[in-house]
This record gives sequence, structure tokens and C-alpha cells, in this order.
Amino acid sequence: MAFFVLKEKEMKLETLMTQRTDYKELGLVNTKAMFEQAMEGRYAIPAYNFNNMEQLQAIVIGCAQSRSPVILQVSGSARKYADPIFLKFMVMGAVQMAKGLGADIPIALHLDHGDTFELAKSCIDSGFSSVMLDGSHHPFEENIRLTKEVVQYAHERDVSVEGELGVLAGIEDEIAAEVSHYTRPEEVEEFVEKTGVDSLAISIGTSHGAYKFKLKPGEEIPSLRFDILEEVEKRVAGFPIVLHGASSVTAEHVEMINRYGGKLESAVGIPEEQLRKAAQSALCKINIDSDGRLAMTAVIRKIFTEKPEEFDPRKYLGPARDELISLVKHKNETVLGSAGKA
Repeated sequence: MAFFVLKEKEMKLETLMTQRTDYKELGLVNTKAMFEQAMEGRYAIPAYNFNNMEQLQAIVIGCAQSRSPVILQVSGSARKYADPIFLKFMVMGAVQMAKGLGADIPIALHLDHGDTFELAKSCIDSGFSSVMLDGSHHPFEENIRLTKEVVQYAHERDVSVEGELGVLAGIEDEIAAEVSHYTRPEEVEEFVEKTGVDSLAISIGTSHGAYKFKLKPGEEIPSLRFDILEEVEKRVAGFPIVLHGASSVTAEHVEMINRYGGKLESAVGIPEEQLRKAAQSALCKINIDSDGRLAMTAVIRKIFTEKPEEFDPRKYLGPARDELISLVKHKNETVLGSAGKA
């Protein structure tokens, strides 16, 4: 009997590794119910990017402790870095870890800035519950065509799809643009109708990376274009809107990095009060990547400077993970309003 049980487990493992995986097998959910509840409750779902185990652990622990739903995000390059098969099992383990912490929170796995149908399909087939097709750099009609192709494949498998209109400046992973282009509200209705997307990322003044604005001495950070957001909300009432490039570039972490040998001069992000305002509107998903990187890097630099003899990764990655847990809880509780909503 034990032999047959073991054999069944081996076959199930082999299926997860080599064949198409339904995200439900990993314990994941798509974003549909998440967004419906967020829009009704006027808060935003946190979408945190990760590249390694410690980041993933910190995000899930922080969301479990604050009882927040969460979207785990990886870019195409981050997926390649982790290895698609290894990533699948990391995420499945993260879902079980959350349950072990007594928090059965909704968790989605999302492809961030997918740029081809082939990449989106590969992610869907390996267990992603949500994908983004970013065709914003293409002409409008080509963006519609590419996005619609992904939507058709994804919806047949109950997977959510995010599209994008408008271009965010900045550099992060493989996403790069020198100049931003605000979303044109008059294009939103046609795009949503023709593509069938489940959510839409728009450009209202945020950007990728740690240098979101080029400010002169004494110059204040400009406000996000809430007028564009309000117009979009009118045109597609009740439709989920997404904000990318929304890290605040926490001053304390930038200062710590610079104090311990780093060089992040003039790094500045989106003020938290602006993000709080955005989270109470039609924006129901806010992406955060740079803040997590900065928090972990700051702690690691501090430890390397104060303890140059340290070479045990647990002694610097562990404290860095703790710092990211604190950051995630802070974002959920005071910025996004998602704490206690799971």
C-alpha cells in the first residue's frame, strides 16, 4: 500500500514539473474576486515583485501577519533568474507557509510586463493565475491585437489578464523607457471593449526604478495626474485600474544605503499620501518593487560595513528579510488599506 501511495506522489510531482499546471493546484487564485472586493472596499491590492526566496518569504509573511490579500509578481527576467520550474515550487511552498502561519489569504501569481504571447502562454501553462501583456510601446491597434490574443488563451483557462495604455519612464528589470506618455482616457473604452482585459494599467505620472522624478534643489515632487485617473474612472466605471511604478523610495533606506557605501543620489519616489489617495479610487492594484529592493539592500550594506568578517548568508539575508516584512506590513496597513481584508 505504501508503495502505491509513494508512486502516486511521484507521478503527481512529475506532472507538476513537466505538464501544464493549473494555478489552483498550487493553491493560487486569480484576481477577479480580489479586485471586486477592493473596489467595493476602496482599497488597493498590493502587488509585490520578488526575485529570490527571502523576498518571497518576506512578502508572504508580511501579508499573512497583516491579513492582506497579495499578488506575487515576477517579470520575465525574474522568472528566468529563479528558473520556471523552481519558481513554481517556491510559490506553492509560500502558499502553504501562509496557511501554516494561520492565514489562509488569497494569493495570486502574476507575470509583470510580459511582452509576447509566447511568454504569457508559458507562464499560464506553468501555473500563473494572472498575466500582463504590455503592448504599450506598440501602436494602439497592435497593442489591442497582442493583448486580445493573450486574453483569449488566458480566459479559456480562467486566468486574469492585465493590459496597459500609456508608457512609464524609468528602468527596472528589462523594462526601460526614456520618456513617459500619459494614458489618453479617450482610448480606454475602446481598448477594454476590444481586448476583453480584466484590468488596465495606466500612466498618470509614476515611473519605474528609484529615480521617479528629476527635481531641482528645493523643488517639490509633482502630484500624480488624478484628473486623468478620474476621467478614466468615469469612462469605464467599475473597471479595475492598476498603478505601476508606485514605490515611495523610502528616505530612510536611501540614506542608509548611501551611509554604508552606496550611491543613490537624488533618488525619490511617490509620496505615500498620494498613494493613499489613489488606493481609495478606482485603482485596485498598486505595484511595488523598488522599495523592497532598497529595504533589503540597506540592511545588507549596513551589516557588511559593521561586520566585515561576516560571510554567513543567513546573518545578512535574515535581517534583510525582516526589514522587508516590516515594510510590507507598513504598506498594507497605512498606504494601501489592504490589511485585515483577507
